[in-house]
Amino acid sequence: MSLASRLKSGEIIYSGWSHLTDPFAMEALARTPLDAVLFDMQHGPHDTASVAALTGILRSAQKHALVRIPVGRFDMASRALDFGVEGVVAPMINSVHDAKLFAAAMKYPPLGERSWGQMRGRPASYGAGGSGGYLREVNEETLAFAMIETRAAYEALDYILEVDGIDGVFVGPSDFSIAWSDGQEVDAASEAIIEPLTRIAAKAKAAGKLCAIYAATPALAKRFAGLGYTYIPLSVDTAYLTLGVQTFLDAIEG
Repeated sequence: MSLASRLKSGEIIYSGWSHLTDPFAMEALARTPLDAVLFDMQHGPHDTASVAALTGILRSAQKHALVRIPVGRFDMASRALDFGVEGVVAPMINSVHDAKLFAAAMKYPPLGERSWGQMRGRPASYGAGGSGGYLREVNEETLAFAMIETRAAYEALDYILEVDGIDGVFVGPSDFSIAWSDGQEVDAASEAIIEPLTRIAAKAKAAGKLCAIYAATPALAKRFAGLGYTYIPLSVDTAYLTLGVQTFLDAIEG
């Protein structure tokens, strides 16, 4: 079942978050119970080569691959989809204009302007060159998540959710806490942001769209799931490594 189908059915998906570009690290991550992994091209070292290579590992393991592109690099969204990722997260979508540019890169006509040129996919199953039925299915199953990280994005949320081709919103709680506090703090667990985060999830659900959020800790993951978020990437792979070593040492010394 596709990631889109699972999320649209209401299932909560806990995902890995990847900074490490090593294929052996990805093979290890693919053997965990995590259902998906998101490659970070914005703040992490991933590039088109690593996304193309590691997406293949996840697909072979029947896991879902997603990517966060750098700010404004909507061309990378189309390339990532060609490599076989099922979802793209675009940071700093602060206006309807931003959302429309992102959606255009994500969807085939008539929803968008994505160019045909898949590297991975199933076009042969739908006739030579890919039929209209295939294009419609791909548009439904490739997820465009617009990141809500600023006051401008929050104020434009209703209009961003109305953009055809935007499948959901993705909250970056750390950046959102910076914006909400007018630069006074960075705290993804701040009580001050719980009310707006609750509103974001409720508005997305009312609009028939998905809502996602990053969770740095298990406690935050549980809390955000309780608010209605259904795609929740957990911490980052470098932290998994650190925590694993610490767990061993604690067990030895305890």
